[in-house]
Amino acid sequence: MHAPTSSLTAPLIGIGRHRIGIDGEGVTTLVGFHGCPLRCRYCLNPQCKRATGIWQQMSAEQLHELVSKDELYFLATGGGITFGGGEPLLRADFVAAFCQLMDGMWHITLETSLNAPTAALRKVMGSVDEYLIDVKDMNADIYERYTRHTQTRLLRNLQVLADSSMQQRCVIRLPRIPGYNTAKDRTNSKKKLEKMGFTRFDTFNYITQITPHKQQLL
Repeated sequence: MHAPTSSLTAPLIGIGRHRIGIDGEGVTTLVGFHGCPLRCRYCLNPQCKRATGIWQQMSAEQLHELVSKDELYFLATGGGITFGGGEPLLRADFVAAFCQLMDGMWHITLETSLNAPTAALRKVMGSVDEYLIDVKDMNADIYERYTRHTQTRLLRNLQVLADSSMQQRCVIRLPRIPGYNTAKDRTNSKKKLEKMGFTRFDTFNYITQITPHKQQLL
C-alpha cells in the first residue's frame, strides 16, 4: 500500500529517461535536484546552483506518477531511479517519501558528494541500493581548493557507510582533475579509501572542454 500523500515538494533541474549503463543498474531514470553545497570548478550541472535553473517544483507523488510509465523497463532490467543533481541528500525527506511510494520495487541509486548532514544520509540509508560517491580527492587541501568547501561531512559520512558495512553498495568516483590533482594524488586517495573497506572505484579524467550534458526531459 502506498504511503499517505503529503505536500512535500522539491525543485528539479530535469529528468532523464531510458539511461543505460550510466547511472546505475539496468534502465534508469535520472532525477536531478536543484541545489548543491559545493562550488566545483568543472561542475557538470551548473544550472543546479542558479536561481533560474529550476525546471519544475514537484511533489513525491507527482514524480512517482511521472516515472511509473517506465516501470516495465525497471523491472525487466533491474533498473530504477537515480537521484542526482545537485546534491540529493539536501532533499533527503523527499527521497525517503518517494521510496515509500514505490514499495521497494525499483533499484534506487544515489549520486552524491556525501557533503551533507549525516542525519540526511541516515534518512535514506534504508532505501538506497547503491551509492555513486563523487569523492573528488581525499587530500583536504586539494578538495577544498577544488570544491571551495571542507571535506568534514564527506569523511564523516564515508565512515558512517563503512561502519554500517555498506562498502559494497558504494562506487567511489576518483577523477583526475586538471590543475588540481595528479595521478599520484588519486592513488593516495584510493589507498585511504581501501583502508576503510571500499573496493569499488570509478577512475577517470575530467575533460574540461566539453559543454555540460543536457538532460532529456520527460
